[in-house]
Amino acid sequence: MRDGISVEGMVVHRAECRPVVNDNYMKLKKLQLKESTKPQRLSQQLEKAITTVFKPVANHDFNLEYDKKKKTEGKMVRAERQVVLDMLFSAFEKHQYYNIKDLVDITRQPVTYLKEIMREIGTYNSKGAHKSTWELKPEYRHYQSAEEEETEAA
Repeated sequence: MRDGISVEGMVVHRAECRPVVNDNYMKLKKLQLKESTKPQRLSQQLEKAITTVFKPVANHDFNLEYDKKKKTEGKMVRAERQVVLDMLFSAFEKHQYYNIKDLVDITRQPVTYLKEIMREIGTYNSKGAHKSTWELKPEYRHYQSAEEEETEAA
């Protein structure tokens, strides 16, 4: 539908149409031929250099910031298992679901070590509304403080 004209219906008889060959038709065909032979892109020679283009930079600001941050924080070192568990439990008291990236930010532990611990105390949601997140296993979900345990035991 180039020019907005369309035909709907069912074909009953086949017809072949030929245009009337006159001056108007020949002019139209010449224009079409000229347009089709024009190159898609043209190259131009510039008189002066364009100065609005960004110049290359050896090291960008965000790379420098990242390197500086890495130096100040240092490498992630595995902390004691109980310390990491305490950090995880306190985090899961605030929210029920966390993705692994957030847990790494909270605990400052290597991903492999964190996943190893989370496989023991949590379950990974691979589908549903909380896709790609971790949550605690049911036996770890409801914690009680030491005072509440004493009142229940008495």
